[in-house]
Amino acid sequence: MTPQSSRDIYLRLLRHVRPYWRVFALSLLTMAAAAATEPLFPMLMKPLLDTGFGSAADGKGSWLPYAIVAIFLTRGLLGLVADYSLAWVGHKVVMDLRNAMFDRLVRLPTSYFENQSSGALMSRIAYDVVGVTSAATTVLTVMVRDSLTVVCLLAWMVYLNWQLTLIALCMIPAVGFTVGRLSKRLRKMSHGSQNAMGGILHILEEAVSAHKVVKVFGGQRHEIARFHRINAEQRSYNMKSTLAAAVLGPVVQVSAAIVLAIIVGMGVQQAQSDQATVGGFVSFITTMLLLIPPLKRLTDVNAQLQKGLAAAESVFLMMDVPVEDKGGAQALPRAKGDLHFEQITFQYGGAERPALDGVDLQVKAGEIIALVGGSGGGKTTLANLLPRFYDPSAGRILLDGRDLRDYALADLRSQIALVSQDVVLFNDTVAANIAYGQLAEVPRERIIAAAEAAHAREFIEAMPEGFDTVVGTNGGKLSGGQRQRLAIARAIFKDAPILILDEATSALDTQSERAVQEALENLMQNRTTLVIAHRLSTIEKADRIVVLNRGRIVESGTHAELLAKDGAYLRLAQLQSQGGEA
Repeated sequence: MTPQSSRDIYLRLLRHVRPYWRVFALSLLTMAAAAATEPLFPMLMKPLLDTGFGSAADGKGSWLPYAIVAIFLTRGLLGLVADYSLAWVGHKVVMDLRNAMFDRLVRLPTSYFENQSSGALMSRIAYDVVGVTSAATTVLTVMVRDSLTVVCLLAWMVYLNWQLTLIALCMIPAVGFTVGRLSKRLRKMSHGSQNAMGGILHILEEAVSAHKVVKVFGGQRHEIARFHRINAEQRSYNMKSTLAAAVLGPVVQVSAAIVLAIIVGMGVQQAQSDQATVGGFVSFITTMLLLIPPLKRLTDVNAQLQKGLAAAESVFLMMDVPVEDKGGAQALPRAKGDLHFEQITFQYGGAERPALDGVDLQVKAGEIIALVGGSGGGKTTLANLLPRFYDPSAGRILLDGRDLRDYALADLRSQIALVSQDVVLFNDTVAANIAYGQLAEVPRERIIAAAEAAHAREFIEAMPEGFDTVVGTNGGKLSGGQRQRLAIARAIFKDAPILILDEATSALDTQSERAVQEALENLMQNRTTLVIAHRLSTIEKADRIVVLNRGRIVESGTHAELLAKDGAYLRLAQLQSQGGEA
């Protein structure tokens, strides 16, 4: 993907501000008004010093104290409105971007998640998007308000003494040159810091989710070393970025000090030759001193801008990833379940050989097909092609005589229920996990019936709040068998015409397995079912058993037929009977 220029990124970011242009315009107007009040105080210094403090005795200067209070009160109120309204816009933009990123995230293809660490993805949504605020609002506040302040102050300085003003402007080229040299380095360091933060989140997530493995295998020292290394890397990027930003301050201050010294010398000479009044000179110096803080903020803003642009670039990079193909226009209310894997070849990116190589398999509606074979044979890959987690590299898959790609993707997936050995449960109630995505739309009786069919009702009702019990992160409050039965209940609840069972009984004890196996047998009646199995004892009753080896079908038949062939299936059965693993 072609890198975007800073200008393109910023303009794209401002497009997200457009819906809130009224509040944004209010903030700009109040900032402009606040900036216009900046020269008023030094303006008061000139008449005060030129006419002398004694003028206050005859009442001529009695209005000055009130004017000073009025100036700062007005400036404070305008600043309050400007800061609040711009912050309101900024937080709205962050909320919109975060929503858009998550909406994109859940629609991204499976291959994207395999090539990205979950920590990096979370960092983009949780942290990078917040950094966008600095470019969208904070930077703009400084650039608009302080730029206008500088213009107003410079206008008053030119009015007072244009010769001295020209000298004061001599520091701008030095500051501009330094800013230009540091911009690229700041952006590079910001990118490095963001990537390191993604690495920190990735290690944290692994350490938390795999804490039992870490403890049992004594991996604490290894994990600590990994975390310390990435944490130090992130600190290094931050310090380099801080150093680059900090260089601007001394450049501005030294430049201002040199110019101020020259101006004081020339001002004294002008005063001695009656070319300037004391009030005018003091007003000029006061204005110049007031000019230094906004100039310093304008130079410092570059660091914030580069960080914000780096964050925005990271956000837009994710938002530009193409989402899953929505499929064709063919509606699919309910499939019959006829499947035909037609000369399917599939190869993962970077793999040395295809995971599937010329697989041809026909499955009749309601047929139960078991996929067996050694690890890496292609069983799970074949099943993953059915809901279009991936598309074949060659060949096609037909459902009820039509290519899967002809159907709308949402319609296609509504026909499929999946129970995997890697059970995924959400940190929600039992009922919400069974009726996932449909809890508000279905009666409780349907949920209870699904739980009962999966032999899960008994342990659910024994829990403190029954079906309203929150199961914890990925079902952490449940045993392995209970988690698997909830996943089976979810599949039963969906009542889809096609089932994919990937070692659906692997985490159950003998008693639970017998009960759930009976429920699954009832569930599979009149449904097309693909059963991925390692334990051959669980698929003896399948209509057909397909043996895969290195991505190819090497045998196919019933349990009895394959045993009689004295081939690959028999060797798998013998290996398991001897205590080995298929």
